[in-house]
Amino acid sequence: MTSSPNLSPSYDIIVAGGGPSGSMAALAAAREGCRVLLVEQFGFLGGSLTAMGVGPMMTFHNNSGDQVIRGYPQELIDRLIAKGGSPGHVEDIITYVSTVTPFDSEMLKIELEEMLTEAGVDILFHTLLLDAEVEDGLLKAITIANKAGVSRVEAKVFIDSTGDADLASRAGVPFEFGREADSLTQPMTMNLKLGNVDRDKLIDYVKNNVDDCEFDYGSELGLKRLETAPRLSLKTFIKALEQARKTGEISFNREFILLFETSEKGTFIINVSRIQGLDPTNPLDLSKAEMIGRKQCLEIFNFLKKHAAGFENAIRLDSSSKVGVRESKRVIGRYTLTAEDLLAARQFDDTIALGGYPIDIHSPDENGTNTQFFKPGTTYSIPLRSLMTNEARNLIVNGRCLSASHEAFAAIRTTPTMMAIGQGAGTAAAFMQRSESFSDLDLDLEQLRNLLEKNGALLVPPTAAIEA
Repeated sequence: MTSSPNLSPSYDIIVAGGGPSGSMAALAAAREGCRVLLVEQFGFLGGSLTAMGVGPMMTFHNNSGDQVIRGYPQELIDRLIAKGGSPGHVEDIITYVSTVTPFDSEMLKIELEEMLTEAGVDILFHTLLLDAEVEDGLLKAITIANKAGVSRVEAKVFIDSTGDADLASRAGVPFEFGREADSLTQPMTMNLKLGNVDRDKLIDYVKNNVDDCEFDYGSELGLKRLETAPRLSLKTFIKALEQARKTGEISFNREFILLFETSEKGTFIINVSRIQGLDPTNPLDLSKAEMIGRKQCLEIFNFLKKHAAGFENAIRLDSSSKVGVRESKRVIGRYTLTAEDLLAARQFDDTIALGGYPIDIHSPDENGTNTQFFKPGTTYSIPLRSLMTNEARNLIVNGRCLSASHEAFAAIRTTPTMMAIGQGAGTAAAFMQRSESFSDLDLDLEQLRNLLEKNGALLVPPTAAIEA
């Protein structure tokens, strides 16, 4: 076993995965004075927002328009706004949520790098996690591989931000997969980015073909937002897509064209591809999904050029570097967050983040998206114990592989919520590494929550604050 040149053999905290949640976790831990190593398989940060081409971020607000996520995630948006990399939070014309947050994906990569390096994080790109060592209920070290060969690195506390629970599963933590009935997961999607779209022609089409669009809270609100929102978000071309599925132009299940304008006007992310029935943690299935996704993106591009107003002269900018994975392994932690917890807006004494996105399940095997909207003003909480396991006391499971039911996960999985959870995870890790047992069981929850709030995180729902 070799050592990577200039790589320390031990750290206070190691974060596996540099997606939205992992980046925020590494940032939070480093800002508390910890020596942090972040290990990332790609050559950039951002995960789903960059490698998988996901956009916009949705949402920092609940369905009443109250902002429920601030802290370090909001700092990232503020920095992007200052550099022209995002228009900030804008109204969602689809009305599915209150706001969406478009961004420039290349600027996002750079801004995340700058935030983490300013905080002193060691970032190790192009590095794969191979194995984990557990001794007496503590994770001792991980084995990684990169251009320098195979290396072993120790830490006091570890954070699994891999999305697929790669670190947790290698440490022997049990997990669930997909929905309870059949273990099928939400479908994967290969996102497509198009430029040179005639947005004015697209807007005119929507105004004159309201029945060919879907607005979740009604066309009146959607059309009102269409007049004022600085970037477009739409579900449209429903009739043409249905016909294209009948003729074979489109070979997969999808009920509408879902499109989002990026920070650059006239450039759109097309979130339409749907790859069902494959396991994103099975290398053969994942490889097959990549190939299917690229073919679906070509179908979508040809469909839009032929049938969609405003897309006649559109050009392909890229499909994503990696197929988008909505759901895979979810660890069985100390507490499994449920849909009932979210619907009841249950508050926990160890809340580390809030969220407001609805329960949004893309059907694993049918054509459709099943959504359960919350009553107005609902803001739910994510407890620290859903990030903790019994098998490894010094392991925090962060991001979309935390302990939640299939239905609850479908709400908390979006990137603003994941970033808020990441800030909570990194701050908790900083507390844990100072204790002799390196365990969350010794944490002073009041002190942890006070520090999170000091750093801008919101932990009390707006309605609860008003009622108090």
